[in-house]
This record gives sequence, C-alpha cells and structure tokens, in this order.
Amino acid sequence: MPYSLVSAATLGFDLVRLPAGRSVATVLLAGLGADAPALASIAAVHPGRGLARGERGGLAIRSRKARELAAAVPHMRGVAAGAAAGDRTAVLVAQLERGTIGDAPTLERLLRDDVLGPEHIARGFLTEDEWDEAADVLADAALGHWAAGVLPPLVRRELTGPFDRALDRGAVAGPPVDDALTELLDAVRALDAPGRAAWRAAVDEGRADHRPWATAMHEASWAGHVSGRTRTLAAAQLHAVQAFLDGGFDLHDGAAGVWNALAGCVQGTVVADMLDEASLAALQAPWTRVRGR
Repeated sequence: MPYSLVSAATLGFDLVRLPAGRSVATVLLAGLGADAPALASIAAVHPGRGLARGERGGLAIRSRKARELAAAVPHMRGVAAGAAAGDRTAVLVAQLERGTIGDAPTLERLLRDDVLGPEHIARGFLTEDEWDEAADVLADAALGHWAAGVLPPLVRRELTGPFDRALDRGAVAGPPVDDALTELLDAVRALDAPGRAAWRAAVDEGRADHRPWATAMHEASWAGHVSGRTRTLAAAQLHAVQAFLDGGFDLHDGAAGVWNALAGCVQGTVVADMLDEASLAALQAPWTRVRGR
C-alpha cells in the first residue's frame, strides 16, 4: 500500500511499530517544516559534496545496496503468508506486530514526491542541484531509520549521519504542534503506567464501534484535503507518533488499537470545524473515556 500525506495515520501505524520509527517521524517533520535556508543547510551536508566523479559513483552504489537491504523489513504480505492458524484476533495482532503496511520504496516516494512536492514552501528558492541534494539527505535518513532493524550498523550510520549532523547544528526543525493538539499530545507524552492502562481500557470499550470510527476517519481525511490542511494533518500525525512513543506505548499497543485511537483523536481535533457532531464524537471517544476516568 503506498503512503501519502492524506493517509499519514497509516504511516504512523507503521512508525510506532518500527524500532526507530520516532526518528523517521523526525526526518519527515523536518522535510515538512523546512524553509529554503533549512533545506540549503541540509543540502550542504550531502556526502557527495566535493567528491570526485569516481567517489560519487561509489557513494551511489552503496546507496543502492542499502536500499536493497532495506527491502528486508518484514511486510504484512510476507507475515500473513507465514501466519499459523489460531484465534483470529490474536493472529491478526501478531501479524500487525511483525509486518508493515508500506515499504521502503513507498516511504521514499512519499518524501520526495509529497513531503518535498510542488506545494512545499521552499519550491523555487533553491537550485535544482541543492533541492536534489536535500532530498537525498532526507531520503537516506528516513530509510536508514526505517530499516534500522535490518541494516548493518555501519550502513545505517552512513545513511543517517549527514542528517544527524544537520540536526546537531540546529539547522532543521519540524513544524510546530498545532495549538489545538497541545493538551492531548502533552498528556500522552506524560503518561505513566496507569495512564497507559486507561488508554488501553478505553480502546477495548470502543471496539464495537469500529465501523463508525473508520467512516469518521475517512471523512476527516477528506475534510483535511478539501480545506487545504493535508500537510497540517500529516504533521499532526507525525507529532502524535513521537508523543505515543514518548508516552511509553510499545509495538503491541500500536498493533492492538491504541495508535488508531490516538490517530483518530488527532485527526478529529485538527479538522473539528469540518466534521458533524457524530463523526467528531466517534473520533474523540477514546480521549473522552480516558478523561472521564
């Protein structure tokens, strides 16, 4: 399944279950929020800068091989094919814990074509070479973190190192958290064990309402698209990925419904003005239950 900014919650579902998913979110947020000077700073750390043609060729070969290795991240198709029979729900959760919906090529396309797409605020302010260099640095970093569980450490560091240097220099930062989300995401980041248990219980209580939730989630995504807030929604979901992981949730929570619950709350909050009362209530029900405990 290809990723897109419109379906950023699906991307988030994968990121919260990957070993370095939080870092992937950091890279994508940097791409979404970077202005022209920030992208120029990212381009400046491109490992090919100043290299002779032969050295650049070697760099390209290593990059291609790293992408071949990244394809080894387990995908849902492969996991499902090897799943044993058993309790349907338990088997499904086990599959979701072990495989991603998207893959490395779709992640790279998302970054190059959507995050750094025609609507980016810095389009037209960099040379074509600078733009391509910035895209390379961001794509390498995203893939290096995405495939952290399967890449040799040296390969991973070669991919992520340039972006890490830009981060260390303070050259990049993601877009700020939407004001409407501050209370929710701050609360999730600060969760303790009882707080996480409350979210899990809230998710369990709402399992029978999956169909209304799915419909409301679709409507919220469409509302973001037609109102020109697709990038805002995507940034919100990526901030939610970081809050989810900072709050101590694990890959089982991600697979068992807690991520979907949080993603729905985020989606509903950002486009609350575009949703009918029933859809908004369906999306925010988990947060309402948690606060009512």
